[in-house]
Amino acid sequence: MNKADLVNAMADAADISKVQAGKAIDAALATIEGALANGDKVVLAGFGSFQTSQRSARQGTHPKTGKKITIESKRVVKFKAGKQLSEVVGG
Repeated sequence: MNKADLVNAMADAADISKVQAGKAIDAALATIEGALANGDKVVLAGFGSFQTSQRSARQGTHPKTGKKITIESKRVVKFKAGKQLSEVVGG
């Protein structure tokens, strides 16, 4: 499912226009992005939670040359599925 499919499904489910659904999805995603950028955790009960964590620097190997390289530390986003989502997906 891509964003257009999600907009269509949301518009049908909420009985709103596709424009309104698109704006709602964009607003929700922007709000989640902003919270994560500020270091906050985003919890959607039953669905899951998003949070950031620091990945430390580590040694890696350049795939073409085989040379050892240092991969810099960075902040990454992690998602943990909630119980309800896990049950729906996992059976």
